[in-house]
Amino acid sequence: MRPDRRYILLLLAVLMLPLIGMSLLPLADTSEPRYAEIARLMAESGDWITPWFEPGTPFWGKPPLSFWAQAASFRVFGVTDFAARFPSWLVTLAALGALYSCVRQVYDISTARLVVLIYASCALVFIASGAVLTDPFLALGTVLCMTGALMASRASGVFWRYAFFIGLAVGLLAKGPLAVVLVGGAVAPAFLFDRSFRTSLKSLPWKTGTALVLVLVVPWYVLAELKTPGFLDYFLVGEHVRRFLDPGWAGDLYGTAHRAPRGTIWVYWLQASFPWGILALALLLWVSVSARGRAALFAGCRDRRTLYFLGWALFTPLFFTFSGNILWTYLLPALGGFSVLLAWGLVCLYRQQPATWVRLAPYAAVAAPLALAVFVSVMVMNPSLLKTEKYLVSYAQHHGDLSTPLLYVDDLPFSARFYSRNTARRVSQDTLLARLATGEALWFAISKENAASLGDVGAVPVLESRRFVLMYHQSHSDNQIASGPSSVGQAEPLIK
Repeated sequence: MRPDRRYILLLLAVLMLPLIGMSLLPLADTSEPRYAEIARLMAESGDWITPWFEPGTPFWGKPPLSFWAQAASFRVFGVTDFAARFPSWLVTLAALGALYSCVRQVYDISTARLVVLIYASCALVFIASGAVLTDPFLALGTVLCMTGALMASRASGVFWRYAFFIGLAVGLLAKGPLAVVLVGGAVAPAFLFDRSFRTSLKSLPWKTGTALVLVLVVPWYVLAELKTPGFLDYFLVGEHVRRFLDPGWAGDLYGTAHRAPRGTIWVYWLQASFPWGILALALLLWVSVSARGRAALFAGCRDRRTLYFLGWALFTPLFFTFSGNILWTYLLPALGGFSVLLAWGLVCLYRQQPATWVRLAPYAAVAAPLALAVFVSVMVMNPSLLKTEKYLVSYAQHHGDLSTPLLYVDDLPFSARFYSRNTARRVSQDTLLARLATGEALWFAISKENAASLGDVGAVPVLESRRFVLMYHQSHSDNQIASGPSSVGQAEPLIK
């Protein structure tokens, strides 16, 4: 478990590969370009209070912390795929730092190193660290709360005294009151059954810490409601009650409900924790049939630290077990606790029985980086496989008249809005036909299903994405047009 060259190279691969992926892959519908466009509008308008779904429509679905970070990144790096995703990588790195520092003192340095490797290479953490999402910010808030609650009585310094409250503020500004629920449920078992943990909680500066949370959080909630009345009702009641109780909640103003059978969260858990969740289940199976393993398991269960991290690892999936409106990203706050439990278990096994499979277990961390490397390679060579309009928009802007917006027939994907800087426009098919009849030059994108039914309107297919065909309709005076569709990424343009 020493930080030898192999460990360092493995950790660097896990941490650095997302930076490559976030630079090479375009934003794919739906979540990434939607959140990126909200942040772009924030950076463009300078409105740091209300995130806007589109001009004139406030986005009440999430607090602004992630949008603040992404908008600031756009201001620094420009509006790029990398800039949109970079804040998620930074907050993941911060969560890893907090985990390492805490576990090093609560357990030992070997466990801390392994925790960092496991957490960073869990499939969901690895993917989210290079994606435009709000969940990495909630995960950071959860990690700060859970590590801060333990470290307040163990470490000196201002940071650890207030880490718990900083984490609450981060969670409340990243996801809302759900952060309080997830943290409260996670610490509940240790609070009820571990007297030493209750003593640790008493060492927290509750008065000044609570005041800090209120100062950091409440002003934005008040200003958001004053600026766009109705926000608090939609966000607090709709997003935090109706969404989770009603699998087909129809009140979502910005998307669709993610309906799934109750209990599906555990299937998502296997995906989110891959490959470590499978290894953990195999470890539990081995423990159940081995006398020595059972003894180690019982000893671990008697360890007060195990109860704390078990509550952290299990509360979130248990909470969402009864929800029919879920995403796999909801599991991100639980993976810190899971990583600590698995790391400690592997370290204990290695010390008691240094079997080959135990010594090789850390190499499971290569699974997510290898999968990402393969995925990025395939997508770079075949970009039309991605649900993105980046290439169609770029082609139309490069070859067309910038004063004439690109039209999307009946459906305007979020990626088209983002990459066109909100200049692409949605039109009905009837409106399109009326404009074509006037003989004006138009670039328009239409779904492949509807392209065949469009009929002969004098438009030439130029480029294809996964869902749309980009077409050009020449004006009566335009004779420079070729024919035949091209796939996204083809080097030779069809319009000269």
